[in-house]
Amino acid sequence: KRVLDVVVALAMAAILWPLLVLVALAVKCSSRGPVVYSQLRQGRYLRPFRIYKFRTMRTESDQSVTTTAERDPRVTWVGRLLRPLHLDELPQLWNVLRGE
Repeated sequence: KRVLDVVVALAMAAILWPLLVLVALAVKCSSRGPVVYSQLRQGRYLRPFRIYKFRTMRTESDQSVTTTAERDPRVTWVGRLLRPLHLDELPQLWNVLRGE
């Protein structure tokens, strides 16, 4: 299974790299801050791992709010495009390659 995960993740990364670059540029141009958002989460057997996503919210937004509502003002215009298409989750290919 691990070999299959790595082969598929590498193939997807090779095919999707132009899209990854375009999304990264759109995120960078839409607002200040880093292109990729990371967060520590619990995985299998409660083992912590770092998740990576393209940033879809403003960096100066209120960090105490943990859920988003429909039409949340913290979401950038690019984020409104990326979220329904799940393109914000493309950097998670890195997690697959790392086996997390």
